[in-house]
Amino acid sequence: MDIHSYSEYLHISKELLHVIVILILAWILAGMSRMLIRVFRNYMNTRAGTAEDGRRIETLARVFRYISTVVISLVAGMLALSELGISIAPILGAAGVVGLAVGFGAQNLVKDYFNGFFLLLENQIRQGDVVEVCSKSGAVEDITLRYICLRDYEGSVHYIPNGLITTVTNKSRGHAFAVIDVSIAYRENVDEVFEVMRKVATEMREDKDYSAIILADIEIAGVQEWGDSAVTLRCRFKTVPLEQWNIRRVFLGKLKRVFDELGIEIPYPHLTIYAGQDKQGHAPAFRFIASQDSK
Repeated sequence: MDIHSYSEYLHISKELLHVIVILILAWILAGMSRMLIRVFRNYMNTRAGTAEDGRRIETLARVFRYISTVVISLVAGMLALSELGISIAPILGAAGVVGLAVGFGAQNLVKDYFNGFFLLLENQIRQGDVVEVCSKSGAVEDITLRYICLRDYEGSVHYIPNGLITTVTNKSRGHAFAVIDVSIAYRENVDEVFEVMRKVATEMREDKDYSAIILADIEIAGVQEWGDSAVTLRCRFKTVPLEQWNIRRVFLGKLKRVFDELGIEIPYPHLTIYAGQDKQGHAPAFRFIASQDSK
């Protein structure tokens, strides 16, 4: 091996060594960033006053891990290319030109990131929340700067770009209300049914399985509607978040058993035909026309 080849070999070996060192340092920095984020997350969790604060901290930690990984990877990649003798200046210049051109066609992508940033900044959505966005409802399994991942009650997963979100309905904040409509027959005494509903609600509040879930006594709004076959009564329970559906099912189940015991009718849909009355209060008789086949 001549001197020129030997020096070139040493130069290549030195470049490869630098690239390996850069990659190792990037790996170490990525690990340190994840460790620091984990320590910060644990520290903030110890100071979190509620479960909602804990979910918010977990969501922000996931986003910070994603951002740190992307930044470290990009910097390490550019430094490695520079050590290999590939000038990154033309790449950056070309990337700027291409980025400007792509930017016009990727406005939705930019909108996704901006909306995602403000969704996290304003604490509108956190991992574990139950939300309704873009006519889709479910639990938030993952949230990034670009999209939200929801899993609905049937197990279907919905990926919703943040740029499409204009309204967020969060069902996991502070408290919730289990709104319940109860239908009874027209013959029943409304006040007596109200007392039965209060009694069942009181028993639920005294039950150790539901006492920590129900935050206040039942609120009976009154008669909600006169239907074709039933009178609809409306009430509601104030509950902890995400328990409103469970309380609704339990209350209706207990109320059904009590209605059966007391003989309170839950009517089937039916139609009452009223022939009317004349001015003297006499109702005309119904006329039935027999068909030729029945003769």
